Amino acid sequence: MTTMTNGPSDVALADLNARLGARVARSGVGTDAVDGVVPGLVVEPETPANVSRTLAWATESGRTVMVRGGGTKIDWGPTPTSIDVLLSMRRMSGVEAHRHGDLTATVRAGTTLSAVNAALAEHRQWLALDPPDPDTATIGGIVATNDSGPRRHWHGAPRDLIIGMTLARADGVMAHSGGIVVKNVAGYDLARLLTGSFGSLGVVVNATFKLVPRADASRTVAVTLTGPEQCGPYVSALLAQASMPTALELAAPPAGMLVRFESVETVAEQQASQAATLAEQQGGRAVVLTGDDEIQAWHAHDKRVFGTGQDGTILKIVTVPTEVSSTVARIGEAAQTNHLDYAVTGRAGLGVLNVLVQGDAESRASFVTVLRDRFLPGEGSVVIRRADAELKSLVGVWGPIGDGLPIMREVKRRFDPTGTLNPGRGPGGL
Repeated sequence: MTTMTNGPSDVALADLNARLGARVARSGVGTDAVDGVVPGLVVEPETPANVSRTLAWATESGRTVMVRGGGTKIDWGPTPTSIDVLLSMRRMSGVEAHRHGDLTATVRAGTTLSAVNAALAEHRQWLALDPPDPDTATIGGIVATNDSGPRRHWHGAPRDLIIGMTLARADGVMAHSGGIVVKNVAGYDLARLLTGSFGSLGVVVNATFKLVPRADASRTVAVTLTGPEQCGPYVSALLAQASMPTALELAAPPAGMLVRFESVETVAEQQASQAATLAEQQGGRAVVLTGDDEIQAWHAHDKRVFGTGQDGTILKIVTVPTEVSSTVARIGEAAQTNHLDYAVTGRAGLGVLNVLVQGDAESRASFVTVLRDRFLPGEGSVVIRRADAELKSLVGVWGPIGDGLPIMREVKRRFDPTGTLNPGRGPGGL
């Protein structure tokens, strides 16, 4: 079902366009809908000044604002009750500066990750992030959700790589945080605070990141295991022998792993060979992949959970690394009990798992509840990334937040006292 948000009057729309100095605001239509809710107004600014003016206008007139980049994660979070203004950042694109000697770059929020890395390739450098959908996912959306991929194991998440940011506050005032080179800076790091805040504290206008050189060679070890219980011992043994994988991914069912090494040719080949030998010593089977075979293996792995057009619910489950094997077993048991099809991928060395479950809404709700109930406070979390509105209403997106919620609410109040930005969609319903 599609819900229409009451749009502004013709006079209000004309007033906003006059403020912006261009016809970049229009009424929302069905294709703009988020979880079936059509925004009253869509604004597509091309300059930071017009981002600022839009926010100031919305705050002054008591309207709420939702921010969209490439739209790959726009349905993450609770279903909105209404959307007064959808602020699209897609025209705010491009690499503003590439300081290749310092290994840093400043990028506009609407730039896709693929476009960023294509620009950085001239100097054999890259922004070491590999979340799903790099051709459409934008820097602003990646930062807002702190989204990452398999290489998080070695390079970290966006919060680890960001060193500066220009942001627009809810009242339209521009603020700057951090710097343009990698160094120690006194004071609180606002860029890291806003990373993962789901657009509830401010609008990312641009972000500055530290970069890494492109590796000369890559090898991936594809490991087949007899069951998920083999994962923990294999990961422990692998890391104990001083291996340096850039990605250490598990998949189930069937149980398996992809272990990637990126370095100079001889080191990548040697470490991959050692990882394959270790897998076979522990009762698994392994093959070293390179070239097209390696590319295809990672593509298939990415699509297990995040496949294009994939129906079902996607969850992010975080646990302590030592409990990855038992958590995967719990997921399988809960799926079987509720008669659900499922797939798991994730960071075996970090305890960050992505889970796809398919079935009716009540069974999926029971699955989520069972898993949340099995985690003690501080042991883990189960968050809904993507789901239909029915499931979100049954079990909620975020689950228990814990003792940090009062602090989060106070931060929200300080940054956005009028509740203009993404109300109710941030962590803990902020």
